[in-house]
Amino acid sequence: MPTPAKACSPPAYEAVVERNVKLPLRDGVQLAMDVYFPAVSGAKAAGESPVILTRTPYDKAGGTADGRYFAERGYVAVWQDVRGRYESGGTFYAFAHEGPDGYDTVEWLAAQPWCNGKVGTTGASYCAAVQSALASLNPPHLAAMIPVFGPSSYYHSSMRHNGVLEMRFHTYAFNMAATSREAAADPTVKAALDQANAGLWDWVKAYPLRRGNSPLHLAPSYEQWAIDIATHAAYDDYWKQPGYGPLPYYDQHADVPTLYVGGWYDTYTRATLQNFVELRKRQSAPVRVLMGPWIHSVETGPTAGDASFAPEGGLPDFRAVQLQWFDHWLKGMPTGLENRQPVRYFVMGGGAGPEDASRVIHHGGVWKTADTWPPPDAEPTPFYLHADGSLASTPPTDEVAPTTYQYDPADPVPTIGGNLSAIAVPAGGFDQRNDPRFPFAKGTLPLTARQDVVCFVTEPLEQDLEIAGPVQARLWVSTDGLDTDFTAKLIDVFPPSPNYPHGCALNLTDSILRLRFRNGFEREELATPGEVYEVCFELYPTANRFVSGHRIRVDISSSNYPRFELNPNTGGPLGSERRTRVAENSLYHSQSRSSHLLLSVIRG
Repeated sequence: MPTPAKACSPPAYEAVVERNVKLPLRDGVQLAMDVYFPAVSGAKAAGESPVILTRTPYDKAGGTADGRYFAERGYVAVWQDVRGRYESGGTFYAFAHEGPDGYDTVEWLAAQPWCNGKVGTTGASYCAAVQSALASLNPPHLAAMIPVFGPSSYYHSSMRHNGVLEMRFHTYAFNMAATSREAAADPTVKAALDQANAGLWDWVKAYPLRRGNSPLHLAPSYEQWAIDIATHAAYDDYWKQPGYGPLPYYDQHADVPTLYVGGWYDTYTRATLQNFVELRKRQSAPVRVLMGPWIHSVETGPTAGDASFAPEGGLPDFRAVQLQWFDHWLKGMPTGLENRQPVRYFVMGGGAGPEDASRVIHHGGVWKTADTWPPPDAEPTPFYLHADGSLASTPPTDEVAPTTYQYDPADPVPTIGGNLSAIAVPAGGFDQRNDPRFPFAKGTLPLTARQDVVCFVTEPLEQDLEIAGPVQARLWVSTDGLDTDFTAKLIDVFPPSPNYPHGCALNLTDSILRLRFRNGFEREELATPGEVYEVCFELYPTANRFVSGHRIRVDISSSNYPRFELNPNTGGPLGSERRTRVAENSLYHSQSRSSHLLLSVIRG
């Protein structure tokens, strides 16, 4: 596991809290904060302190433990409800207002007599997105950041992914509406929204959402947001608001010390590393990244789904990691951070394998450091898809017919783990077979038994092969309609074992591309039926050691549901099309059309 952080500030104070402090914004809306102060003998300590700010839509009251922790160590810790949530005024519309609201919050805090003019930010998921939103507007008194599991562009690899809506955000609207101000104010509204949230998968099946056809209309701003993210299918100005990720604002982004934290099975894996790479090019202040084998939390321990990375894969005390960062950059204390390499990442693989009497897969792994991402010894290496189902480093040498399969939106390939933060869909690594733990899975057959999953696999490896960096699919494809999707999934296949007699197919990373966005995301270009296209798209980056005796597998299909919305295959308007059709899709694997995956192989 990473070297434990040197926490320089001891718990030298008590903590006192002032609740529901009101902060005025430029438009007159007031946001509510709980402010935790260092204290002596029950009274606020004299003098000025740096501030650590967390802005949240999930109720600031949940910040008590963190607030007291930092206050006891000499910081003023502020937890704030974002606009329209819990005790704050205004109307909640997810993410949109977070840039200006965050900017105003930082500057107001810096002007208070108990602040020394330095404000740091921290928080995960939405609480990371709001950090990047305010940093995109470059507030003068922002001094350090720790975005944990946050976006780079909600269009490109979060709410939408290579042109496809991630259904977790459709479910997110229902989940958030159940705790909305409208629900809190009216028991009848609360009951209706709770019922909808309890029957979430029925509403997922009823997608696309139509205005007024669900209980979401009882919380109008939540309904509007759900419709907007579904129907703004192209990368337009809607997605370029600061709240939807810093990608359009990299050149004006606050130049402050920033620690990005991500996980290989998190939903923001690609975004975390993109932010690190792009801002490190531009900033004079240090930018660092910590990537572990985690799902959408650093608190779940060294496990991700059925995959175990114990003992090395855990992070024993994340508060100490945050404290070390803020001690160094907000207090100027000697922490040793200046001697560490910018990239700390976990290479999965090399463990004992599946347990004999349980589902647990001991995948193991080790921590490494590097000066860059990808590591300097990573080399993009093609692995080619062959007509006989083999996967090899040598390209096809003959012209053969493509593999053609039917993709039926009424019978999609079920999501079995992966990079998720969806409600009730387990995230992480799992054997790729139907499993009752996952919605829409049927029976227990492996996914490769489906006629719409095209599988390519290497021979058992004669020696270990390590990858660390981007993963890209380059496919030659066609369809018989105007639009469809293509998916790719990278898998580490374990040899047979007592509890996995057919071998365990552990998913590592996946992705999807909507064919109408094959030439870019700013405009939609429908396909010509039967025409062959070369398409390229990014999977989430990863780091894994395929040990000798294992095999590398790539699965190609056209759905991964409910991780991604279903393509109706009609070419109709996305987010509102009512019709569907069965598509005949073809994948090419010949000498002239050599589909392959590019893996970042570590040489030597």
